[in-house]
Amino acid sequence: MNMLSTSRFGGVAANRPFFGMERVGGALFRLFESLVDPLSVLVTLFGLMFWFRDDQYANYAVLGVLVFSLTFPGKSLIQETVRGSVREVLFGWLGVSALLVFFGLATGLYTHFPEEVLFNWLWMAPAAQLASHFLFRVTMPAVLAANGFPKRAVVVGCNELGRHLAAEIDAHPMQGIKLNGYFDDRDIDRLEMGNSRLIGCFTEVADYVKENRIDLIYLALPMATQPRILSLLESLNDTTASVYFVPDIFVTDLIQARMDAVGRVPVVAVCDTPFSGLNGIVKRLGDVVLSLSILILISPVLLVVALLVRLSSPGPIIFKQRRYGLDGEEIMVYKFRSMSVCEDGPNVPQARKGDARVTRVGGILRRTSLDELPQFVNVLQGRMSIVGPRPHAVAHNEMYRKLIRGYMVRHKVKPGITGWAQVNGYRGETETLDKMQARIDYDLEYLRNWSLNLDIYIIFRTVWLVFKDASAY
Repeated sequence: MNMLSTSRFGGVAANRPFFGMERVGGALFRLFESLVDPLSVLVTLFGLMFWFRDDQYANYAVLGVLVFSLTFPGKSLIQETVRGSVREVLFGWLGVSALLVFFGLATGLYTHFPEEVLFNWLWMAPAAQLASHFLFRVTMPAVLAANGFPKRAVVVGCNELGRHLAAEIDAHPMQGIKLNGYFDDRDIDRLEMGNSRLIGCFTEVADYVKENRIDLIYLALPMATQPRILSLLESLNDTTASVYFVPDIFVTDLIQARMDAVGRVPVVAVCDTPFSGLNGIVKRLGDVVLSLSILILISPVLLVVALLVRLSSPGPIIFKQRRYGLDGEEIMVYKFRSMSVCEDGPNVPQARKGDARVTRVGGILRRTSLDELPQFVNVLQGRMSIVGPRPHAVAHNEMYRKLIRGYMVRHKVKPGITGWAQVNGYRGETETLDKMQARIDYDLEYLRNWSLNLDIYIIFRTVWLVFKDASAY
C-alpha cells in the first residue's frame, strides 16, 4: 500500500504520510482547544490573586509556568458527553492538583500563598475548565466561520471507504469541512446509497471543482486503479484544490493507529500498544508507586485474609494459575484461594452462582474482590498492571481466541487487576459468548482510548463497585 498525498505542483509527492496531512480547520481548532484548560486554570489563579490582593507576583508567575506545563495541551472534549466532560476534567485536575500538593508540601512553597487562594483555586479551577469547554462548543462555529470555514469537499469513490470518510466528516463538523457529495463511475443503483449525493463520474471532477470552488478532494480509490488515479490527478493540475489520498486501512479495526518511520521509510501502525515511549514510563511508574503504597496500607488485611483462608479449608493460602500476559506470554497470577480445588488444566470451568467449589470464606472474598489483592505483587513484578484487560485462564484463552475476532489483541498490554470491562458491568462470570464478546469489545475500546485520566477513573469506579456490586461469585 502506497501512503501518498498529492501536491499541487508536480502530481504525486512521495513520503508525505496521510496521517500527517493538514486537516482544514483542524489546526486552528486544535490550537484553540489545547489552550482551554491551561488558560482557564491560569485565569482562575491570577483572578484569585487580584481578588485577595496578594502582591507576591513572582510566586504566582512561577506557579503559573508550572501549571501551564502540566495542563498544556488541554484535553479535547468537543465530542464528549456532558458526563464524560465532567469526568475528564475532574480526574485530570485531580492528577494535576495531587502533583502540585505533593510538590508544595515537599518543598514548603505552599507557605508563600494565602490559604484562601489555594483552597478556592482547588475547586474553582475545574469549574472554570468545564465552563470554558462548554463555552468553546458554542463559540467555535462562529470562529471557524469568521476564518472562512467550512471548506467545501468532495469524495472521489463511493465505496465502503468513501462512505466511511463521509460519515466521519458529517459526524465532526468542528473540523470545518462540508461534504458536497461523491464522484463515481458506477450508476447510482449499484452504489447502495441512502441518498442522492452522487454528483457525477470521474471525468467530471475537474470541471465541477473549478465551477464550484471546491477546496478539498479526497481520493477513496483502491491502488488497483492506479492508472485512473494518475489520470485524475493530471486533470486536477489546473485547479487550486488540495488533494488527499485516503488509504484503505481504515476499513479495518485500528488499535492505536499512528504514523511512524523505519529509517526514512514511513510506516503506519495499525495495531499497537498505547504504552510506547513516555506513556509506557508513566504507566509503569504509576503501577509501582500505587501498588507499593497499597500493599503497605493493606498489609494487616492481607494477614487477616491469609489466616481466614488457612482456617476455612485445607489447601494453600495462595492460588497460582497460569494466565496470558503481555504479548500472549504465559505468566503466573496470584490470588487468595477461594475454592476447595486449585484448577489449572486444559479445562477450567468458570465459577457459577452457588458453585460447590467455592468455600464459605471464598464466597466473601470473591464478592468483595479481596481474593485479587495478592495481584498487587504481580504488578510490582512487572507481570501485570493495576488497570488493564483482566487475564483469563489459559484454557479459556485457547477457547475464546477461536470464537471471537480480535480476542488476542487485548494482550498488546499487560493484564490488569481491574479494567474498563469490569467497571462497565462485565465483572465475574461470562456464561455466554455474547457476554465475553462484550467484555472483549470494552477491552479493545480501552486500548484505543487509553489515557492517564481513564486509568484514574477506572480505579475510582472499581472501589465504588466493590462496595456496591455482587456480580462476582
